[in-house]
Amino acid sequence: MSTILHAVLYQLLDICGIEKKECQLLLQASSLDEQINIYHQYIPKIEAHIWQHKNPEDILPLYYQLFQNLEAIIAEKGNDNRHSFIIVMPLADRPKHLRRSLDSLLSLCENFQYGGKHQYYKKINVLIADDSVQSKNISEHKKIVESFNRQGLSIEYFGLDEQNQQLDKLDADLRQKLKPVIGDISQHSNGHKGASIMRNISYLRVNELQQQQPNSLIYFIDSDQSFSVNQQTSAGDKSLQSINYFYYLDRLFEQQNIQVLTGKVVGDPPVSPAVMAANFMDDVMAFLQQIKTKSAQSDCCFHGQINTAEDGAYHDMADMFGFSSSKEFFDYHCEIVEAHNHIQSLNMFAKKLNHFFDGEHPTRKNYYQYTNVLRKVEAARTVYTGNYVLTADALKYFIPFASLKLRMAGPSLGRVLKAELGDKFVSANLPMLHKRTIASTGTAEFRSGIKHQDNCVDLSGEFERQFYGDVMLFSIESLYQSSDLVDIHKIKKLVISIHKNILNQYHSKQQQLIKKMHHLQELINDPLAWWNTEKESKSAQENMQSFMDNMLHNFSENSRIYQRINDDEYTEKQFNKIIKAIMDYQDNRRNWQAALQ
Repeated sequence: MSTILHAVLYQLLDICGIEKKECQLLLQASSLDEQINIYHQYIPKIEAHIWQHKNPEDILPLYYQLFQNLEAIIAEKGNDNRHSFIIVMPLADRPKHLRRSLDSLLSLCENFQYGGKHQYYKKINVLIADDSVQSKNISEHKKIVESFNRQGLSIEYFGLDEQNQQLDKLDADLRQKLKPVIGDISQHSNGHKGASIMRNISYLRVNELQQQQPNSLIYFIDSDQSFSVNQQTSAGDKSLQSINYFYYLDRLFEQQNIQVLTGKVVGDPPVSPAVMAANFMDDVMAFLQQIKTKSAQSDCCFHGQINTAEDGAYHDMADMFGFSSSKEFFDYHCEIVEAHNHIQSLNMFAKKLNHFFDGEHPTRKNYYQYTNVLRKVEAARTVYTGNYVLTADALKYFIPFASLKLRMAGPSLGRVLKAELGDKFVSANLPMLHKRTIASTGTAEFRSGIKHQDNCVDLSGEFERQFYGDVMLFSIESLYQSSDLVDIHKIKKLVISIHKNILNQYHSKQQQLIKKMHHLQELINDPLAWWNTEKESKSAQENMQSFMDNMLHNFSENSRIYQRINDDEYTEKQFNKIIKAIMDYQDNRRNWQAALQ
């Protein structure tokens, strides 16, 4: 190994305080394979130190160089048989999200140089599956794709015309039979078919691509995510690109018999605001009660220890998924860096409140916790559809019940994979950073089922998709446990029973939420609270009341969504759709196999 190449390794070992005696002996190895193994041995030790360091970003440039040196050794060896990647990103009307996500991918390729570059990064291919409606966004998406192609990413734009060309390869009878999987043929002249349908249509294109690129892994990501993670600091969240995703995925699939691997997300929670409202109210009231006791003009004191949210801590019904929280509320951590007082802190907090309806959770974010990726692979039960990787063989597992457009499609698929793949379906600590909103607006560019009109945010569409998605998920889980997916009477009885249980839980949370909204309104209107007397806190007053108005619109007893899910006639229609989807599932799988062939 040349002195130039191993100098970076030595430097990192010095910084990390890692014993070099053994390394010095190993560095005398003459074969390239032995040199590569040296890197494999020391990379986890170096990573562990990086995440113990006060400022990890200070070490990252050397860490990138270490991997670039490893790539140089692999290139010198030749015959690079590592996996290639087909990255699939479904999106709809999200040019800003698309640019941000592709920026992170390009940066990942530049920093770690997995597979090397010859005009394009040789082992990385991207498929942008566009489900947009607005022509200006479609045009912008195409321009963004062209721009990143010029910078070295090999990207195929898979728009409406390309999707229809792909579907035209199926014979008419098979295409008709696959409506539950790929949607209604007559509706494919439009966008917004839904994320699940888009993923399934993309599977058909990917099935062709992987045949042209043997030894490929298919990597599905969401457009509101980036290839980075977050770190907690006293000055707020810090985004770091510190995971060599391709390196670890290649090694995991090479070393273990994996067909589907799911990562998770850090940053914004992966669930709907429809099921985060009650615990968010706890945090809002706790902060207002705390700041109420402080002097308005004194220096802000909300810069203490940052919360580390437990799994599922953001979910109002976490116990349904086997999670529990030991805390009644989570503190708000002020992110203003420059000197400021409590008025400014409250103004900032109140400004964030309505961001909640687009999926932000200012008090219960997930943060990255380092573990050795190769040593912490666990059995999985949920697919995070914005971060999962599969082999070509696993393309037979399409996203189920796609035409219903329900949420919880990933968990439903996960229950199928858990039952059928067992230990070939795993979870690894390879999260992506999830940012649902755009900084300039505080809102998402597009979210199915969420409508903004003037100052009102209507969650009813997403709430309904969440509610019946929960019914579908727990029905599938129970049916797979009993191995009974064919008896319509048993299926109907089970779906009705699960619906009743989930409806009771939603009603219980709603009653709690109504009480909390009443208490919060009293707190906001408290004449003794300084925000009702300080002129500089007027914007906070307005934003807090706007938040309350939106909460009442979406969660009060007379809200549109609760009227809908309590409507017996409407519920019967949803039952029939869910029961039919479950009954048709095995036929859909047989037809899907024919489509892949």
